[in-house]
Amino acid sequence: MAGVFEIAAAGEESYFFKLTAPDGTVVAVSPLFSTIKGAAAGITAVRENAATGLVVDHSSAAKPAKPARPASSAPLPDALVTSR
Repeated sequence: MAGVFEIAAAGEESYFFKLTAPDGTVVAVSPLFSTIKGAAAGITAVRENAATGLVVDHSSAAKPAKPARPASSAPLPDALVTSR
């Protein structure tokens, strides 16, 4: 079973949506929207972009990948050296 998007009111003139996993775990909560149509458009955007979105790990456990060294001991060309 797929997750469920739920639209809810947040006060009198604000709406948000949440994505809930089949086991009831809340996976995502949206920012506030001023209309229900805005919240529905947010759901559409998540549906369209989630499957193709990149995963970027900003956690402290993530370490930048080092470029592979060529078999020779010659230094890497500048075009292959990256810095963050």
